[in-house]
Amino acid sequence: MAKSYKEIMNEITTFIFDVDGVLTDSSVFVTNEGEILRTMNIRDGYAMKAAIESGFNVCVISGGSNEGVRVRLRNLGVTDIYLGTPDKVETFKEYVELYNIKPENVLYMGDDIPDYHVMQLVTLPTCPQDASPEIKAISRYISHKNGGKGAARDVIEQVMKAQGKWMAHFDGKHD
Repeated sequence: MAKSYKEIMNEITTFIFDVDGVLTDSSVFVTNEGEILRTMNIRDGYAMKAAIESGFNVCVISGGSNEGVRVRLRNLGVTDIYLGTPDKVETFKEYVELYNIKPENVLYMGDDIPDYHVMQLVTLPTCPQDASPEIKAISRYISHKNGGKGAARDVIEQVMKAQGKWMAHFDGKHD
């Protein structure tokens, strides 16, 4: 019998996230100068930072190439940031090989067709509530949160709780 997503969460060591539609709500604001601005959820960022501090690998693979996104992610402690990625599968393969990560230990959260093929390579493909139907169809877990509205926090928190690391991370820490 196949393992449930809750059982798989005990084996996760690595989180990989798309940006647009996962860490953002898919909206962009375009300035008069043509600069594209995005909004990111502070709670998603807080959870990403907690995951990194607890020893998880956190990686971002995105087709977009906004440098503001890179700065935000670096400030959270994310070091593996692949922006402007034309082939997410190739980038994924290079990343897991570089760090000797097994696909069965990876949770990938995507929201749309560019994530489809890479999500098929991991044991725990996940998506936000507002993901495309094709992505929902291949996801082992669909967050009750929309992209950019806490979906990343949802999966990180669930994995860390399954492994007894969520509140343990915060013991003695004050914000």
